[in-house]
Amino acid sequence: MTMLVMGNKKNDMCKLMNPIYSRRLTRRLPILLTALLFAGCASTSPEKPLPYPPAVLPAASAPPLDPIAPTVVRHGSRKTKLIALTFDACSTHAPSGYDPRIARILIEQRVPATLFLGGKWIQEHPAEARALATNPLFELGNHTYLHPHPTRVSPERLRQEIDWTQNALYQVSGRQATLFRAPYGEIDYRVVKIAADAGLTTVQFDLASGDPDKRINRQKLADYVSGTARNGSIVVMHINHNGKHTAAALPEIIRRLRARGFEFVTVSELMARAQPLKPDPAQAKIKPARPIDSN
Repeated sequence: MTMLVMGNKKNDMCKLMNPIYSRRLTRRLPILLTALLFAGCASTSPEKPLPYPPAVLPAASAPPLDPIAPTVVRHGSRKTKLIALTFDACSTHAPSGYDPRIARILIEQRVPATLFLGGKWIQEHPAEARALATNPLFELGNHTYLHPHPTRVSPERLRQEIDWTQNALYQVSGRQATLFRAPYGEIDYRVVKIAADAGLTTVQFDLASGDPDKRINRQKLADYVSGTARNGSIVVMHINHNGKHTAAALPEIIRRLRARGFEFVTVSELMARAQPLKPDPAQAKIKPARPIDSN
């Protein structure tokens, strides 16, 4: 079984005991960019108290997946020049957006990518979600229904968020996600375990692009992502923010990463092509997650 150990920082992420995917957050990752990443999925309107139930629940229920061992993936093997581009389509109580240029560029450049879709986003963009689901270049993941802080809500609320999103994706495409990305990158053991019980592997990242910030222009975004990427990196950007510079920078990011010898793969392929290593049994102790609100 893959084991997890929790850190002490307020929003610290789980550390996977398997050395393939385990590392500390790189010191080269600016705190500002990480904060901007989380802001990229936040609503600009006043936040409503949780829980805030969805206006429309999915009509179709996805068949349950078999539970898996609690697993967190931060990156792939550092020995091979593979890289996974991931894009979040966040959805809150506010209307969610979509930038179709990003998918169009990925298709034109033949670049596989993993897209983490919010359940409400899927229901607000059913035709787009269906088109993304039917394209073999794209792998779709679960990004919760209404983007709550997952470590602050009750286990039942988090299960609902995951289930509603699975159902929404199944309703429009007949497909189910097997990967989960927590909103704001906030995870503890409880969050990872709930996702695993639903059959989902939790996917984090080791390269936060900072693309939600309008002050980061196209060139700075391209320079940062293409210059910071490492073997096995999982890059996180956003597909739900029109007017930002993600689509403008993406062609140059792709060109420069290919020039560095990187091959683009989905997260699942990144995991599959990593050479398995034995977990360290000395690190198998799990610290409990901190207490949560009753909401």
